[in-house]
Amino acid sequence: MSSTVPASAPALIRQSSFLFFLLSRSLSRFSSQIAGVAIGWQIYDLTGSAFDLGMVGLVQFLPTALLLFLAGHAADRFARKRVVALCQLAEALTALFLAASTFAGTLTELQIFVATFVLGISGAFESPALSALLPEIAPQGSLQRATAISSGAAQVATISGPALGGLAYAFAPSLPYGIITVFCLLAAIVMNAIPVAQQVPGKDEPTSDDLFTGIRFIGHNPAILGTISLDLFAVLLGGVTALLPIYARDILFTGPLGLGILRAAPAVGALAMTAVLARHAISRRVGMRMFQAVIVFGAATVMFALSHWMWLSVLSLAILGAADTVSVVIRFSLVQLSTPNEMRGRVGAVNFLFINASNQLGQFESGITAALFGAVPAAVLGGVGTIAIALLWMKLFPSLRTVEKLE
Repeated sequence: MSSTVPASAPALIRQSSFLFFLLSRSLSRFSSQIAGVAIGWQIYDLTGSAFDLGMVGLVQFLPTALLLFLAGHAADRFARKRVVALCQLAEALTALFLAASTFAGTLTELQIFVATFVLGISGAFESPALSALLPEIAPQGSLQRATAISSGAAQVATISGPALGGLAYAFAPSLPYGIITVFCLLAAIVMNAIPVAQQVPGKDEPTSDDLFTGIRFIGHNPAILGTISLDLFAVLLGGVTALLPIYARDILFTGPLGLGILRAAPAVGALAMTAVLARHAISRRVGMRMFQAVIVFGAATVMFALSHWMWLSVLSLAILGAADTVSVVIRFSLVQLSTPNEMRGRVGAVNFLFINASNQLGQFESGITAALFGAVPAAVLGGVGTIAIALLWMKLFPSLRTVEKLE
């Protein structure tokens, strides 16, 4: 930590290490959002199958489950910024393959799934290292504000990324992957330039005790366990991202550009909320604020599910994004501040597993449910389930409900 006095938002941005972190993370997020639009639309265009849309999420999740412990150990054993940079380089090479194959007209459904699996491997190693790196950069007492600013910067990319991805795909299906290649390369260069203190290396070889430390630590901290499991089950049920291509084409009757706007809408709400949180950190009753945010998330999901108007759908997704940001900032700050630095990679890997399970397995669940019952009933059931999970978790984890402050 560079200071014992909480830094203001402008002071944080003026720090070179934090600025480079923001740039690299934003470029990486920009790329992932473009990929989400391009891959989702391309799969649905090739197959017309809601099940295959769900399979994209499952394929991307599998590496996280398989490599959970090795990824966490790598984040604690090696220089975190170099782990992130190598992952971004791998993502650039994968995008280059997708661009070339799409341009040549030889890309198949199987190849898309293989490329998605590779992107999942990179993400499995990148995310724990990235999340463990931020507390090393943020001044003491400023992690919640730094998290809000970092999330806001990523959301700017998230707003622009889907719209640009949809427009680029409409112009040429190979173009989004070319943009991703350039952005991932730039992200790797900027990440490698971050000045950070020398990280104390771990043991040369991971032992079973090393690998399972993160799980044991979370299991012994009910507030942390409740926090990340709430996100897992709430978003697992309430996520509608996988259904957006169906809504765009078959319900709202728009094209790839409309899909990009729908994917960007949650980020608009998230950006507005991060602007508020960057200036006014949540200072009391943070546990209840997180539960309230999840309930709003579920209600907004139901509103989106029932909408047949583009403006209402966009508004619903924006509210959903704002509520999710409150939950993200509280969850990330609580987990990181409660974890020793030498364990943040392994704990972050477990947290990332929960996040991926909620987002990517949530896509799989949404695809299966939509294939069985239709897109609208699937989305409605997901939103109602999210609200029910929040109410149940308030009873199961009273220590989380009573958390008053973070820093």
